[in-house]
Amino acid sequence: MSKEQIFQIAEGARSESNAIKKEIVEIRQILSEVIQNVDNLELQSRRSRSRLVQVSRNFQSFTENDIRAAYEEAHNVQIELSLMRERENNLKKRRDELEFRLRNILETITRAEGLLSQISVVHSFLAGDLSKVEEALESAKQHQLMGLKIIQAQEEERKRVAREIHDGPAQSMANVVLRTEIVEKMLKNDAIQDAQQELGSLKEIVRMSLADVRKIIFDLRPMALDDLGLIPTLQKYIQTFEDRSKLHIDLIVFGKEHKLESSFKAAAFRLVQECLNNVYKHAKANFVQIKVEFQLENMFIVVKDDGIGFNVSEVSKKGQSFGIMGMKERCQLLNGRIGITSNSQEGTRVVFQIPLQPASVFKSTGKQGG
Repeated sequence: MSKEQIFQIAEGARSESNAIKKEIVEIRQILSEVIQNVDNLELQSRRSRSRLVQVSRNFQSFTENDIRAAYEEAHNVQIELSLMRERENNLKKRRDELEFRLRNILETITRAEGLLSQISVVHSFLAGDLSKVEEALESAKQHQLMGLKIIQAQEEERKRVAREIHDGPAQSMANVVLRTEIVEKMLKNDAIQDAQQELGSLKEIVRMSLADVRKIIFDLRPMALDDLGLIPTLQKYIQTFEDRSKLHIDLIVFGKEHKLESSFKAAAFRLVQECLNNVYKHAKANFVQIKVEFQLENMFIVVKDDGIGFNVSEVSKKGQSFGIMGMKERCQLLNGRIGITSNSQEGTRVVFQIPLQPASVFKSTGKQGG
C-alpha cells in the first residue's frame, strides 16, 4: 500500500469522523428534548393515576363520564409515556453505536498516521544513508507487527465483553420480559399474591443484572479512577480479583499519590491489571505482591509473584506474549521503562518506572494510555 493510499484512508476516516461527530451532537440535542418530555409525561402520569385513584375511591360522587374520562386520560398518558421512553432508549442506543464507531475510526486514523510516519522514515533513509535502510525497515516491521497483535488483543477483549453481556445482562433481560408477561396474566386472573411473589423475584433478577453491568463497566473503564484516584481504585480491583482468582494479593504504597492526569491513571491501572491477568493465566502462583512508590519525579510499580516463572529472553524473542507487548506499548506511551526478571520455579518480577512530569507523560503521537 502506497503513502498516497494510506493518506486517502486517513482523510476518508477524518471525514467520516466529522460526520459522526455532527450526528452525535444532533442526537444529543434531540435526546435532551425527549428526556424532558419523558419527565413531563411521568409527572402527568402520576397526576392522572392520582386522579384515577380518587375517582375509584369515590366513584359514587362522580358521573360515568367523569370515571371514563379519568380512565382514558391515565391510559393515554401511559401509552404516550411508553412510546417516548422507547424513543429515548432508541436514541441512546444510536448515540452509543455512533460513539463506538467514532472510537474505532479515531484508532484507524492514529494507525494510518503511524504508518505514514514510518514510511517517511524509510524514504528519508533511502534519500540519505542507504546503509540504514534495512534497520529502518526492520523497525517498521516490528512496529506493524506489534500494532497487529495489539489490535488482535483488543478484538479478543471486545469478544469477551460481548460474551459477558450476552451470557449475563442480556439473558436476564430476556427472562424479565418473559416473567413480566406471566405477571400480567396473574393480574388479569386476580392472582395478586402470586403476582407479588413473581415481582419480588423479578426485582432480584434486575438487581443481579445491574451488578453484572456495573462489573462490565468497571472492567472497561473504572470510573473510580476519576472520583477516588489510582490507589483506592487498585484496592477495590484487587479485592474483586482476589475473590475471582483465589490469589492472595498484597498492595504496599510508599509516598503520597500525586494529582495525576486521567489518562495517566488509566494507563497505570491497566499496567497492574495486565500483570495480574498474566499471573492468573500463566504463573500458577499463590501470592502476588504489588508495590507502588510515588517519588518527586517518578512513580515505580513493582509486581512480584511466586509462580513457575518463564524464560524472558525466549518469550521476548519469539514475540508470543500479547500481555508483555501490551505492557511495553503502554509504558512507551508514558515515556517509562519496564524491566522483567523471571526464572523457572522462582516467580516473576515486573518493574515499571514512569516519569510524573506533566509535559512528558505522553508522546506526541496523540495516543493515550487508557
